[in-house]
Amino acid sequence: MYHQHPVEVLEPDAVADSLATDTLLVQVTSSALFEQAHIPGAVLIEPGELVCGIPPASGKLPSAAQISATLSRIGYQPQQRIIAFDDEGGGWAGRLCWTLDVIGHYDWAYLDGGLRAWHAAGLPLAQGSSAPAPTEPCGITIDNDPIAEIADVMAAIDDTDSVIWDVRSAEEFAGLRSGSARRGHIPGAVNLDWELLKDANRQLRLIENLEEVAESLDLFGAKQVITHCQTHHRSGLSYLVGRLLGLNIKAFHGSWAEWGNDPSTPITNPSETGNP
Repeated sequence: MYHQHPVEVLEPDAVADSLATDTLLVQVTSSALFEQAHIPGAVLIEPGELVCGIPPASGKLPSAAQISATLSRIGYQPQQRIIAFDDEGGGWAGRLCWTLDVIGHYDWAYLDGGLRAWHAAGLPLAQGSSAPAPTEPCGITIDNDPIAEIADVMAAIDDTDSVIWDVRSAEEFAGLRSGSARRGHIPGAVNLDWELLKDANRQLRLIENLEEVAESLDLFGAKQVITHCQTHHRSGLSYLVGRLLGLNIKAFHGSWAEWGNDPSTPITNPSETGNP
């Protein structure tokens, strides 16, 4: 099972030491930001390459053919170790890690703090674009185990062994604002904003008390955790955290963009009078 594979979180010095090895260093960001600054030898995946882009749930997994084409473009080889990072504290990097789990590539690690931590450590930066030698497209098989669909979330609502972890803001969770037609949250879900998983005083590294936070949400007591946000961008980080903590975690890739635009799904909206 994917969640039984250990996850390694690396400091910049450890990543620097691995650059000469058979490791693929992947920065998930926009091409404009990549050209301004990236780690020497890194390749670029843009966020739009990790999502299907089809509304309303535009953040869902792209097709196997799309994933294969992206990996071919960056020179991916199945036997390589991949180190993922970004410049925002792990959302897009975590989304990449989830995608790797979905295709059965478990040899990945995360650069804690990403580009900010690398720069703060005084390590060199490069500018301009990268032109990795492409590889032949490889056969991609989608493993549905790390993926939660609406039916899985519906089943989890009444399952005392499951926890639904919403990492949108407290305002979104309370129904005060939404990017979808409907506001509120999935009944029974717990909320912890993804921003609270990042330490602003340590270049957006993961907070040091992750276990304590997970315990407060009763994540360790669950046989299954399903995490989501609006488009499965922010929940890329919570998925990564769940994997790091050894949880049996799935990502609801349709997220609130799908749930909140589906008139048939149940919703708790505390902002509406008379709604619990």
